[in-house]
Amino acid sequence: MDVVTEIVIGRPVAVVAEYAADPSNAPEWYSNIESVKWQTEPPIGTGSRMDFVAHFLGRRLAYTYEIVELVPGRRLVMRTAQGPFPMETTYEWSAVSETATRMTLRNRGEPSGFAAVAVPLMAASMRRANTKDLARLRHVLESR
Repeated sequence: MDVVTEIVIGRPVAVVAEYAADPSNAPEWYSNIESVKWQTEPPIGTGSRMDFVAHFLGRRLAYTYEIVELVPGRRLVMRTAQGPFPMETTYEWSAVSETATRMTLRNRGEPSGFAAVAVPLMAASMRRANTKDLARLRHVLESR
């Protein structure tokens, strides 16, 4: 499964990246994320680990993300260290102008077992959810 979504947000790259890269903000703009608890001390950096609780396709999911790459203001890559199936989430930010940012959100994973059969349904649901979440992120940031 490989789902890519993007949006243009009317705020500078530094503002978008700082807010979106902070896992503590995730429950505010991701509708499916219920909570985030840091395992390591903030701020975020390579090796940081956080426990997430989310709901997706009617199921409660608990998983741990580890930051595997961080280029401040440009790119963030995190992978599940444990959870229902391996997942990698990438955020990328690029300037459209001095006051607008393109944010790209990519989720890649390899479900196994029953989940592998449901990949087309999961990908479509994830694309819809990500599109809504990025719209929420844009609303939150453009309202500030």
